[in-house]
Parts: sequence; structure tokens; C-alpha cells
Amino acid sequence: MIIVAYLCGSLSGAFIVSELMHLRNPRDYGSHNPGATNMLRVNGKLPALFVLIFDMLKGLLPVYIAYRLTIPSFYLGIIAIVACLGHIFPCFYHFRGGKGVATALGSMMMIGFDFTGLFIATWITTVLITGYASVAAIISFLLAPLYVWFIRPEFTMPVAMLSCLVLIKHHSNMVRLSKGLEPKVVFPMKK
Repeated sequence: MIIVAYLCGSLSGAFIVSELMHLRNPRDYGSHNPGATNMLRVNGKLPALFVLIFDMLKGLLPVYIAYRLTIPSFYLGIIAIVACLGHIFPCFYHFRGGKGVATALGSMMMIGFDFTGLFIATWITTVLITGYASVAAIISFLLAPLYVWFIRPEFTMPVAMLSCLVLIKHHSNMVRLSKGLEPKVVFPMKK
């Protein structure tokens, strides 16, 4: 399951969607990040939505299969982390990937609708208040271990480890935020 999780994570939703829809590859434009936020900036809402769903599913499916195989919660967390590592360091794309936000969220969805709802509400509220997708990700992943501790405490350690991984990948965003250089989310009027 660890190998399956890594290979699933290594599939780039941004690359696949941009190829299928004959759009600009977001790895070559904007922040060069192959994630839904950069896809939104480069190609619009619908392609960004497809990338978001794809990247969430590649985190959800390996964890769901492992859950159905009755793998213990700690190892489900390891599988989730490996799926995110596949997104961050994809073997199919010269180990240059994204930040793992959507993949991490997808892998954590097995915790339950209550946790997922809290996480998504935190992300949306933070984006609406600040205008920054990176701040929304940072706040959401800082709060994720606390949320899961109240809902399904047996998943606290794996979620904390996954959150640390995503937060480490946002180091450059934190530096840009401190310098006032981080771009805000731009919602295109077309597409």
C-alpha cells in the first residue's frame, strides 16, 4: 500500500488536466506550482476544480483501500504521508511537485465528514478573510491535529505528522508573506 500510495501521489493532476484540456501547464506559469491554486490563476475555475478533485482522490483512494484492508490507524497515517510525498516529490516529474494540500486533505477525509467539514470551513473562511490560499493552508493544517484530537484521537499523531510535512513545504510562502510578496488568490471572471 505504501508503494501504491506513492505512485498515486506521483500522478500530477495539473499536468494531466492541462494536457487533456489543451491548456497551459501551470508548472510553466505563475508560481510554477502544479496545484489547484496555480491552475486557477493560469487556466481558470473549471480546470482548477478538476485538479483539486484529482489531487484529493489520489490521497483518498490509497488510504480508503488500506482502511478497507483493516490496516491500523498509525499505518493509515503513514500511507497518507507517503501519498503526499508522492505529490511533493513525484517520480514521474523529476521529483518536482506541489505542496500537497489537496492530497493531504483527500487522505484525511477518511477521518470523517465532521473533520473534513471543519477543515474546509477553516480554509474557506481564512481565504475570504485574508485573500491568501497559502495562509488558509497554514492555518488549516495548524488546526487539523486539534480538530482530529476532539473527533478521532487515534489519528492525532498521523495528522500531526502530515500537517508538519505540508507546513514545511509552505516555508517559502511564509517568507514571502513576511516580506509582503505573496500573491493573493485571484478569481478569474471567465472560464
